[in-house]
Amino acid sequence: MTATTDGLHPDASELRLARVLAALGDEGRLATVRALARLGESDCTRLQADAGLEMSRSTFSHHQKVLREAGILHARVQGSQRILTLRRAELQARFPGLLDAVLDSPA
Repeated sequence: MTATTDGLHPDASELRLARVLAALGDEGRLATVRALARLGESDCTRLQADAGLEMSRSTFSHHQKVLREAGILHARVQGSQRILTLRRAELQARFPGLLDAVLDSPA
């Protein structure tokens, strides 16, 4: 997989449907994506609370990594916090309507 210059996020051209769907197939990761869609962007601590996820920080961190490596999330460091956003534009360009369908589906 070719990565962007930051080494953490796959290039939009490298996004694969199977990997995106696999990442979204976990209830905790799906809740994370839905919460992030509502918030627009969030630091990790707030996102975990807003998503209502009762899991350890290490498990939540693993979920973030899976979502980031699948190309769903973008993470940037701001001071001592990691700020997360959805890669809406890239996902829409690569898989039109997918993210909206996932976000609009029943929980």
